[in-house]
Amino acid sequence: MNPRLEQARELDANDPLRSFRDEFHVPKHDDGNEVVYLCGNSLGLQPKGVRAAIEQELLDWEQLGVEGHFKGKNPWYSYHEPLLAPAARVVGGKPSEIALMNSLTTNLHLLMVSFYRPTSTRYKILIEGSAFPSDRYAVASQTRFHGFDPKEAVIEMQPRAGEDCLRLEDIEELIATQGDEIALILFGGVNYYTGQAFEMKEITRLGHAAGCTVGFDLAHAAGNLELALHDWGVDFAAWCSYKYMNSGPGGVSGLFVHDRHDAGSADLPRFCGWWGVDPGERFTMPDEFAPQPGAGAWQLSNAPVMLMAPYRVSLDQFDRATMKALRTKSLAQTEFLMTLLDELPGGGPQVITPRQADHRGGQLSLRFGAEAKVLHEALTQAGVVCDFREPDCVRLAVAPFYNRFEELVRFTEILQETRGA
Repeated sequence: MNPRLEQARELDANDPLRSFRDEFHVPKHDDGNEVVYLCGNSLGLQPKGVRAAIEQELLDWEQLGVEGHFKGKNPWYSYHEPLLAPAARVVGGKPSEIALMNSLTTNLHLLMVSFYRPTSTRYKILIEGSAFPSDRYAVASQTRFHGFDPKEAVIEMQPRAGEDCLRLEDIEELIATQGDEIALILFGGVNYYTGQAFEMKEITRLGHAAGCTVGFDLAHAAGNLELALHDWGVDFAAWCSYKYMNSGPGGVSGLFVHDRHDAGSADLPRFCGWWGVDPGERFTMPDEFAPQPGAGAWQLSNAPVMLMAPYRVSLDQFDRATMKALRTKSLAQTEFLMTLLDELPGGGPQVITPRQADHRGGQLSLRFGAEAKVLHEALTQAGVVCDFREPDCVRLAVAPFYNRFEELVRFTEILQETRGA
């Protein structure tokens, strides 16, 4: 027997999180077997509790109509409130610093209304090169809205020639030399393409020392890394919940605003909606917007209950598993997968994700050159669900909730068979 397969089975048998696999629906391949699902960085698998959670809200709607807002099993008026504490534990904030609402880019725009306040001399936004296109579009449109040319106002920091990932010392040097012109630093917590996990605590410290506001897009970090947004002093952050947090396609986004910001101040620039006022005052219909304390002041509308029902199920799983245990398994699995790739006969593909544990998330990005797209199609036909990105990158996301070590051995066997075909 393959010694790596024996090792994988032993690791699976001793995995303290192994029972969570049974709480997820795993798609089947054409041959009737479960696929090797390595695409949780695009869409996490469905927890089995989701159907009952949604059906409960459908039942309350059916039987109670509008009274479901206050008389349902999980009253809709306050549906989001019990989710704040578990969401805060995932991202390392206080419940008062969390709001769950909208979609990711919408929330980034709402946050930049408050925290991108350019002047004639300090107006630039620093983002990482190869940031997700939606982030690039968002910051460019924000600078344009304020009357600046994005080509001048947006700094897209690129890696050194011949490298794929950014170095902290280069980020530090750029902030030191241009920081007095930078109004906002907006990085991803994990770069979607390379899988590089940025040193958010240090970037925040460097940005604040230069007088910059610092925010993060945590689309690929929430539910993936151990985060401590409050302790790091991050000004704001936003994330989606449908990747590593398994809340379903289009799942509700979340945002964080550090409590040192006077969220209750009516003078703080923001776009307002009635859900941002004190819950006890909403139905008095006040003429003037009086924001509630904390991140809830950024809320515009009532909770999208049908989208939040899956999130409720997912957050319960995170509380039971804990981010510490999930991160420990994630690092072990990506380390194991890199070892398997390195041992492939004839040599494995180039891994562009950092090998240093604290510089990567649960994703490995592999460069295959000209064969990448065809290879990805062949992997798909063989029962592997992963992701191809132009021009030559195949991304593999190992999700500790439901991926087994044995699957990683199976993936490398399929990869070798496919490349040898």
